[in-house]
Amino acid sequence: MAEELTPEASDSAADAAGPEESEEPIKQRKNGLYPGVSDELAENMKSGWADTELRDLQPIPQAAETAARRATLSARFPGERLVIPAGNLKTRSNDTEYPFRASVEYAYLTGNQTEDGVLVLEPRDEGHEATIYLLPRSDRENGEFWLDGQGELWVGRRHSLTEAEQLYGIPASDVRELADALRQATGPVRVVRGYDAGIEAALTDKVTAERDEELRVFLSEARLVKDAFEIGELQKAVDSTVRGFEDVVKVLDKAQATSERYIEGTFFLRARVEGNDVGYGTIAAAGPHACTLHWVRNDGPVRSGDLLLLDAGVETHTYYTADVTRTLPVNGRFSEIQKKIYDAVYEAQEAGIAAVQPGAKYRDFHDAAQRVLAERLVEWGLVEGPVERVLELGLQRRWTLHGTGHMLGMDVHDCAAARTETYVDGVLEPGMCLTVEPGLYFQADDLTVPEEYRGIGVRIEDDILVTEDGNRNLSAALPRRSDEVEAWMASVRG
Repeated sequence: MAEELTPEASDSAADAAGPEESEEPIKQRKNGLYPGVSDELAENMKSGWADTELRDLQPIPQAAETAARRATLSARFPGERLVIPAGNLKTRSNDTEYPFRASVEYAYLTGNQTEDGVLVLEPRDEGHEATIYLLPRSDRENGEFWLDGQGELWVGRRHSLTEAEQLYGIPASDVRELADALRQATGPVRVVRGYDAGIEAALTDKVTAERDEELRVFLSEARLVKDAFEIGELQKAVDSTVRGFEDVVKVLDKAQATSERYIEGTFFLRARVEGNDVGYGTIAAAGPHACTLHWVRNDGPVRSGDLLLLDAGVETHTYYTADVTRTLPVNGRFSEIQKKIYDAVYEAQEAGIAAVQPGAKYRDFHDAAQRVLAERLVEWGLVEGPVERVLELGLQRRWTLHGTGHMLGMDVHDCAAARTETYVDGVLEPGMCLTVEPGLYFQADDLTVPEEYRGIGVRIEDDILVTEDGNRNLSAALPRRSDEVEAWMASVRG
């Protein structure tokens, strides 16, 4: 990683730009090798650069959808100024940052993904006027483009404000002027909190936590029903995820020679080649690690005869993520006890998926899957029946542990801020997308079950779209039934 220049390096360039810019010198790394920048070099770097403005840009594919979303938001909060920040870079260590991911609320309403961006909806007599506030291109007069750690020659070119207007269909302005403008603003204001401390500080005497929470909740609930663009992106994410699972099956021999990390890395390659990233930390849990619901250390051994629980999803370039789980026999064949437990989970998932229907209660798919699991646990003698008693007391949860699914979208656990009455206690509608993911987990130290059960964890998870006449399994290309899983693994391995 290249070294940046020293703090003194900015002095000459800032002086050359005039007193206004020199009041805020460009921040540089402390222990650089260059003691400074000569006036001659500073002047030289200002000129001799070609015009790289991009012209005749086409709007992003979802521009019509983001405009419709902003219109819905405007109608909900007439007469109020609405401020939705993208967020800022976060330090990973010293002077390196985490890869930036814009806030879901901001990306949902704009399609833009750059740090420091802010969407502002200014109230007008009719509706709102939207402006997207962004950092303009790096300044070549004050040397920012080559002296600053976030300058163009260090991290890459930003779009100009004119380019941004063409791409996103929203008037664009310099975000560096926004905080002062917000401090002087009058009238009711709401802001999405938690992403940009500077913007929040500028509004500190104009907003209330209750009103801001109403804005956050509304934007969360707005994503419950996906539009056509979103459904297409979710299918893209799932299709890439299917290919990622195939990649993993092909290299299980290499994972056995190394660790779960080989599985994680293999899937990550697919996610980065075909998408933006993984949608969440990949769970590559082999053997008893499958009983740890969010096992993301992925540093354990992969052994023939064990099961691999792989819970992973590709995130598209537009931030929509898949969330799929398969539990696979590392050697390609389920043992008798593994198949017994797997088939029970499969049966529970089948019941859960069948319960996903428009007009059904959201809880129905969870209840259907849990009933099947409770029945099997009673049948196996692991818990005393009757089944109604087990369900009423939640006794099956010792081995089922988690809920049977969640909404899916731009967050893997999408719409999490929605009101309980519209989410968990709500009714399914066409366009909603959710996971159905029952599981059974028998901990390695669970003395209440026979020894042969211990250390076996099974989860099967698919991404289900509610349709007008039922549902569609977006991840149906990955086999689920135990015999089909074995045949698929043999075919993929060649």
